[in-house]
Amino acid sequence: MCRSIKTLRPPALPEEATEEEIRAAALQYVRKVSGFRAPAAHNREVFEQAVETIAGATAELLGGLEIRGAAARRSA
Repeated sequence: MCRSIKTLRPPALPEEATEEEIRAAALQYVRKVSGFRAPAAHNREVFEQAVETIAGATAELLGGLEIRGAAARRSA
Protein backbone atom coordinates (compact mmCIF):
# COMPACT_ATOMS: atom_id res chain seq x y z
CA MET A 1 0.00 0.00 0.00
CA CYS A 2 2.59 2.58 1.04
CA ARG A 3 5.74 1.90 -0.92
CA SER A 4 7.42 5.03 0.42
CA ILE A 5 7.30 3.73 4.00
CA LYS A 6 10.56 1.98 4.73
CA THR A 7 10.83 -1.20 6.78
CA LEU A 8 11.90 -0.33 10.31
CA ARG A 9 12.80 -3.76 11.68
CA PRO A 10 16.02 -5.75 11.35
CA PRO A 11 17.62 -6.81 9.07
CA ALA A 12 16.40 -3.88 6.93
CA LEU A 13 17.47 -1.53 9.72
CA PRO A 14 20.30 -3.16 11.70
CA GLU A 15 19.79 -1.14 14.87
CA GLU A 16 16.54 -0.11 16.50
CA ALA A 17 14.38 2.40 14.67
CA THR A 18 14.52 5.91 16.09
CA GLU A 19 11.47 7.89 17.21
CA GLU A 20 12.06 10.15 14.21
CA GLU A 21 11.98 7.21 11.78
CA ILE A 22 8.85 5.80 13.41
CA ARG A 23 7.09 9.17 13.25
CA ALA A 24 8.11 9.65 9.61
CA ALA A 25 6.61 6.27 8.72
CA ALA A 26 3.42 7.13 10.62
CA LEU A 27 3.18 10.46 8.80
CA GLN A 28 3.54 8.75 5.42
CA TYR A 29 0.78 6.31 6.37
CA VAL A 30 -1.61 9.07 7.48
CA ARG A 31 -0.88 11.05 4.32
CA LYS A 32 -1.65 8.02 2.17
CA VAL A 33 -4.84 7.05 3.99
CA SER A 34 -6.19 10.61 4.25
CA GLY A 35 -5.23 11.62 0.73
CA PHE A 36 -3.69 14.86 2.03
CA ARG A 37 -0.01 15.77 2.05
CA ALA A 38 -0.73 18.43 4.67
CA PRO A 39 -4.03 18.93 6.46
CA ALA A 40 -6.13 22.06 6.26
CA ALA A 41 -6.23 24.08 9.47
CA HIS A 42 -9.59 22.58 10.47
CA ASN A 43 -8.17 19.03 10.10
CA ARG A 44 -4.74 19.62 11.64
CA GLU A 45 -5.61 18.34 15.14
CA VAL A 46 -7.15 15.06 13.97
CA PHE A 47 -4.33 14.56 11.44
CA GLU A 48 -1.62 15.04 14.11
CA GLN A 49 -3.49 12.82 16.57
CA ALA A 50 -3.59 10.07 13.96
CA VAL A 51 0.16 10.39 13.37
CA GLU A 52 0.85 10.14 17.13
CA THR A 53 -1.48 7.15 17.55
CA ILE A 54 0.06 5.28 14.64
CA ALA A 55 3.60 6.12 15.77
CA GLY A 56 2.78 4.71 19.21
CA ALA A 57 1.28 1.55 17.72
CA THR A 58 4.32 1.17 15.46
CA ALA A 59 6.75 1.51 18.37
CA GLU A 60 4.73 -1.06 20.33
CA LEU A 61 4.75 -3.44 17.35
CA LEU A 62 8.49 -3.11 16.78
CA GLY A 63 9.18 -3.54 20.50
CA GLY A 64 7.17 -6.74 20.62
CA LEU A 65 8.44 -8.45 17.47
CA GLU A 66 10.69 -11.46 17.84
CA ILE A 67 13.01 -11.78 14.88
CA ARG A 68 14.11 -15.40 14.75
CA GLY A 69 17.71 -15.96 13.87
CA ALA A 70 18.57 -12.31 14.57
CA ALA A 71 21.13 -13.22 17.24
CA ALA A 72 22.91 -15.55 14.82
CA ARG A 73 23.07 -12.83 12.15
CA ARG A 74 24.40 -10.23 14.60
CA SER A 75 27.29 -12.39 15.79
CA ALA A 76 28.33 -13.29 12.24
